[in-house]
Amino acid sequence: MTPIASANGTAAFLAAYDEVIATRWPAGTTSTRIPTPYGTTHLNSYGPEDAPPLLLLPGGGATSTVWSAQAAALGRTHRVHAVDLVGEPGRSAVGERPIRTVEDLCDWLDAVLDALDTGPAALCGHSYGGWIALHHALRAPHRVRRLILVDPTGCFAGFRAQYLVRAIPMLLRPDAARTRAFLAWETGHVPLDPVWLRMREAAAGLRWVRPVTGPRPAPEALRGLGVPALVLLAGQGRAQQASRVAGAVDRLLPRAETVVLPGVSHHALPLYGPVTAELNRRIGEFLDAASDESR
Repeated sequence: MTPIASANGTAAFLAAYDEVIATRWPAGTTSTRIPTPYGTTHLNSYGPEDAPPLLLLPGGGATSTVWSAQAAALGRTHRVHAVDLVGEPGRSAVGERPIRTVEDLCDWLDAVLDALDTGPAALCGHSYGGWIALHHALRAPHRVRRLILVDPTGCFAGFRAQYLVRAIPMLLRPDAARTRAFLAWETGHVPLDPVWLRMREAAAGLRWVRPVTGPRPAPEALRGLGVPALVLLAGQGRAQQASRVAGAVDRLLPRAETVVLPGVSHHALPLYGPVTAELNRRIGEFLDAASDESR
């Protein structure tokens, strides 16, 4: 999108974004811009064009670039489309029609799927992207072949108070130093990819028009969701308590499989090297099961 900032700040962010794509994404990655009523949506795509579609939605501030390891692994069997959320950091651009409600957000995602013209797709989201993916699956289950939620926030449990105390100052007065310190605290100082981290810090210095957020989905709506789901939780995440989320998923989602990934925090997903192989294996097996069922 077009941030509200100096030309130099915007240029630095876009250069850092492009560096992540050039150095971390697999050769053959393509970029697409899709017009929607809510703005232009930028996608980074990889994998055979005739393969089953997999749409990836990032967490807040992470951009589509965060899915590089998943694109390389899952792009062997799927056409992976990683989306820059309209209103969030990335190369998508807000339009004249603002996203104000959950319905608007789902309409926006519908427009993206319409443009891709692939039929039902597997939908995967991390954190805030998981919240969007879940709401879309509830509203349009016929468009979601399989649902993958990677440590989704705002879906099944609230944030931990300590997390909010740390996060709110960063959100109210964002800059590179606060972003770096917050991510270091939440991840336990694990070494995040330095190229991606530079991009993430560059984004923090700009002002973005964030799309809608809202309450957790109603329990009765979750109980009625018939889409097969995989919920992958951060065992050492500070954003929410994994055991509490897992319990709620078990109670509310009738066709969900829940996996707690040990030794990883909320913001280390999905790009932290030591866990990407297990994360990709779990997602790949879940998607392969869908392919077996369709034969």
